[in-house]
Amino acid sequence: MAQTTTEKANMATVRKFFEVGPSGGDIRAADALLADDFSLHVPLPVAGPGIEAINNVITTCRAAFHGLNVTIEDMTADGDKVTCRFTARGVHEGEFMGLPPTYKPIVMTGIEIFRMKDGKIAELWGEANLMGLAQQLGILPSPA
Repeated sequence: MAQTTTEKANMATVRKFFEVGPSGGDIRAADALLADDFSLHVPLPVAGPGIEAINNVITTCRAAFHGLNVTIEDMTADGDKVTCRFTARGVHEGEFMGLPPTYKPIVMTGIEIFRMKDGKIAELWGEANLMGLAQQLGILPSPA
């Protein structure tokens, strides 16, 4: 089924969010893509509500993983929802969730679902392979 003009625009907004926020570190540009009542749902400890929470996640991850770059592997849209499968890459050069730098390169995959409202991101649900990340950083043993 062909995507609507709105679905295409929603996908472009989400793509720009990944480019300017997580990959580029431009919090102000990322904020412009978020609805005022933005809500974040991720399995990470986050400080603050809404936009403050996503800014803290982006800032913390960029400080922990030098050269952080997030690549969208797949993206689909259905109505007001956009779903992305992504891969994040960087080097662990800063503290992350209490773990001091290991200087190891990381590759982490995940899926995020965005709910759009009036051309902006209103809600984000994220699931990332934190177990795989913990194995790469030596927190958990890798499978035999």
